[in-house]
Amino acid sequence: MPLPLYQQVKDHVLTRIRSGEWLPGARVPSEHELVRELNVSRMTANRALRELMRTGVLSRVAGVGTFVADFKAAGHPLQIRNIAEEIRSRGHTHHAQVISLQPIVATREVSERLSLSRDEVQVFHSLLVHFEQGRPVQVEDRYVNPTVAPDYLQVPLDRVTPNEYLMEVAPLQRVEHTVRAVIPPATIASRLELSASEPALLIERVTWSRGARASYALLYHPGSSFELRGGFDA
Repeated sequence: MPLPLYQQVKDHVLTRIRSGEWLPGARVPSEHELVRELNVSRMTANRALRELMRTGVLSRVAGVGTFVADFKAAGHPLQIRNIAEEIRSRGHTHHAQVISLQPIVATREVSERLSLSRDEVQVFHSLLVHFEQGRPVQVEDRYVNPTVAPDYLQVPLDRVTPNEYLMEVAPLQRVEHTVRAVIPPATIASRLELSASEPALLIERVTWSRGARASYALLYHPGSSFELRGGFDA
């Protein structure tokens, strides 16, 4: 089945960005130019450009034109999204480095976050670094309830993100999260390539599935190159 025309226009733009033909700050063709070049309607070209601007790939300067946006990773504060998909939607490459994936004895804090009983002392722990265009944009420190995702330790997390796997085996029912600026632990700062005094943006998140707490995650982002962006309809 052929791709919708607006998606073909988006792919046309993204291919040139990924190849390096259009660098950050480069002007991209206008709606009229895309209409002539790709033989699509103006509505189709407009939709493609609007979606690329909404995801942060492009930026528009009124009266001047549309340009490839400067690199700045962004996330939505009210959505649970697969970070790999979010990065690729900006026309960028994603890869993950698995630092640790093992069963551990839960600390008191982790037990409380996951509402574990005294008999449920073991949890699955994963520590990953996510990269966008080769730059670290997130350290994901996650604790998973084994009763909800018993096969978590067998997941190839360098190819399948924790979010992607957990959404499949433990469909999201509820989420609670807080967002705050912190000076991260030295090990986290090092993995994000931050100086000792540089702040990070921390998203602390607990998810529920089928009436149980499924995971507790600490998501660290470099404060100088990551922002939360989003909106909602009233």
